[in-house]
Amino acid sequence: MTSIDRRTLGLGVAALGAGLAATSRADLPVARLPFENGDRPLVRYPQKRPMIRLTTRPPQLETPFAVFDEGPLTPNDAFFVRYHLADTPPSVDPATFRLTVKGEVDRPIELGLTQLKTLPRQEIIAVCQCSGNSRGFFAPRVAGGQTGNGMMGSARWAGVSLKSVLDMAGIKAGAVQVRFDGMDGPVMPATPDFAKALDVDHARDGEVMLAWEMNGAPLPILNGFPLRLVVPGHFATYWVKHLNEITVLDAPLDNFWMSTAYRIPDNDCHCTAPGTPAGKTRPIGRYAIRSFITNLAEGAKVSSRQPVAVRGIAFDGGAGIAQVQVSPDGGKTWLTAELGPDLGRYALRTWRHRLHLTPGAATLQVRAMSRSGETQPAEPSWNPSGYMRNVIETVTVEAV
Repeated sequence: MTSIDRRTLGLGVAALGAGLAATSRADLPVARLPFENGDRPLVRYPQKRPMIRLTTRPPQLETPFAVFDEGPLTPNDAFFVRYHLADTPPSVDPATFRLTVKGEVDRPIELGLTQLKTLPRQEIIAVCQCSGNSRGFFAPRVAGGQTGNGMMGSARWAGVSLKSVLDMAGIKAGAVQVRFDGMDGPVMPATPDFAKALDVDHARDGEVMLAWEMNGAPLPILNGFPLRLVVPGHFATYWVKHLNEITVLDAPLDNFWMSTAYRIPDNDCHCTAPGTPAGKTRPIGRYAIRSFITNLAEGAKVSSRQPVAVRGIAFDGGAGIAQVQVSPDGGKTWLTAELGPDLGRYALRTWRHRLHLTPGAATLQVRAMSRSGETQPAEPSWNPSGYMRNVIETVTVEAV
């Protein structure tokens, strides 16, 4: 890490304190998310542009949706922020940081960033999406952060494969899962510490990464500096930030965050009837396929005298996007959009099309299809946690 980066982080404590204080002002600009009680203040935190504030302690910041029209990579200063616990590190000294690997291993090890960076470098472009992204659209309303569609982002992650580090330690026979702990912690003793786990085979698949770099720069402090887990195609609950401890286990991790939280109905639609609790559940896993219109907001005025440019993004859990279709008439007619560059099966795929609209209201819709045949449902499903929304998205515009 450069001396400039260290100086920036050295100022992090004071800047973070100033950012938290600023959120209490009554004159902050407001973002209006398109659902009931959707007004949110726009705030600035260290290394971030104005973001939509959901909570202050811990900081939870949503990306303004217009950012996703800027391109397939989400800028670091606009990347969403999600924490579970309020004791978050305001700064970390990269020179003294250590990652420990222990448990059911042949050789417990402790590695600094310099040692990690001697291992073969790996890069991947992958979407990171909060499990509760779009929760504010669930009806009936569910508990939890009422988010819009901005708790997601795509970045070029660089670091080392988790497999390389686990192979250095040597996994013992009989190991079944790998536990991941970060430097954030609970404020109250009764609050369960945040830790997640992956099955050994998943952890060693060669794609799961320990990343120190994001879009060609060190991770922002609020996105996990100096090291975070990257689990391509899987929800961000597994992408542990400020990762400093890896423990290989001989039994599945049975803690609040695996056995109680982040679970979905164990059925094909991961849903229940609205207002009813889930019966059998399973841990949340891969993303469902999604697509969005990014350049036109609800209620926008467009021209009926010339073709209207429509742009957007699509992604899924790793099969890759095969096709995107756009409808100018609420799903009666579907037209195939032109796909942008393929940056990898875990990346955002941009798309574009030009629509001819007649004067009046037009209901635009978008749906994506993956290479595995997955597509988006026409009707939203519901579950008590507000997870995994992936219904066909709609934007109504006025052609004049």
